[in-house]
Amino acid sequence: MLALGTFAVGTDAYVVAGFLPAMAHSLRVTEGTAGQSATAFAIAYAVLSPVLATALARVPRRALLVGALAVLALANLASALAPDFGALMVTRVLAASGAAAFTPNAGAVAASLVAPAQRARALAVVVGGLTVATALGVPLGNLAGKILDWRAALGLVAALCGVCALGVFAAMPALPGNPRIPLRERLAALRQPGVVAVLPLTVLGLAASYGLYAFAVPVMHALGAGVRAETWLLFLYGVGAVAGNLVAGAMVDRHGPIPVQAVGFTVLTGTLAVSAWAAGAGTHWLPLAAVLMTAWGAATWFQTPAQQVRLINAAPGETAVVVGLNSSALYAGIGLGTALAGALLPVGPPVALAVCAGLALVCLPYLGATRRYR
Repeated sequence: MLALGTFAVGTDAYVVAGFLPAMAHSLRVTEGTAGQSATAFAIAYAVLSPVLATALARVPRRALLVGALAVLALANLASALAPDFGALMVTRVLAASGAAAFTPNAGAVAASLVAPAQRARALAVVVGGLTVATALGVPLGNLAGKILDWRAALGLVAALCGVCALGVFAAMPALPGNPRIPLRERLAALRQPGVVAVLPLTVLGLAASYGLYAFAVPVMHALGAGVRAETWLLFLYGVGAVAGNLVAGAMVDRHGPIPVQAVGFTVLTGTLAVSAWAAGAGTHWLPLAAVLMTAWGAATWFQTPAQQVRLINAAPGETAVVVGLNSSALYAGIGLGTALAGALLPVGPPVALAVCAGLALVCLPYLGATRRYR
């Protein structure tokens, strides 16, 4: 049930990518402007996550998770009914507050419900809901947007969140809240040199890789994909994301995080650069678009396991705190990247892709400069 909840959260966070053009047309704004709703969600999540973790620490866990999903359901319903873009932005911030309260606590609760030897598996199941959301949630949102409309798609996400809230309430045992840790103590990990050195790579890497995802439909069109190909190309991106996350985790255990990140950023740079070339040259070949979408998803999610390992190794006594900081940095990167991509999209998808490729390329020397933190 907790994994289904993170699936709902992930679908909510990413689903805008599936119907962005229709939403922009309905709200009478440009696609670049409509994409800033994803920026608002991501930045709000990044800021609110540590604040809510402090403010809600003592709330019993079942009440907290059910309440977070209820907020998410109501926010999505409000997004579906938003009369204009300003109202939509407010509802996306509200949705981010529910997501920021649910996701970190779902992982912590999952770990507490099982024996120590099973914690990694429990965490993998819960976090797996986010990656499955990119593989299934976004393509299904795209399909629902075509069959019905984007408002109905968000209404379905709201219904999913409501079902998850009822499921968690029925299935989860009562657990007490946690001791309150002041926000100052939560941020004390930032005094660790390794954390300060490694954490910016999360922001830079996600800005490069995820900044254009909210605009995936215009990017696919620039690569020659028609409306009928959108859903299965988004599905291929999600398949790449799931595979990239799984393969990266195994490779980090075998080879360490630095070589894995080097491979991931190299593939990401090449994928975005080839995409920029193909879009600029008018190379409209659907098999190439399919390969690029799959590689884009894999390279994006290739980063996360290695980054988490490096941060945990940099502050081994503060695992929960640094994982939370990495989650905030991840969404900060998504928000900043989406804002940049939205500003560049009117110039043309090839330019936006080229700039994101440049950001990915910058990650490689930064990785080299901080390689002593393994």
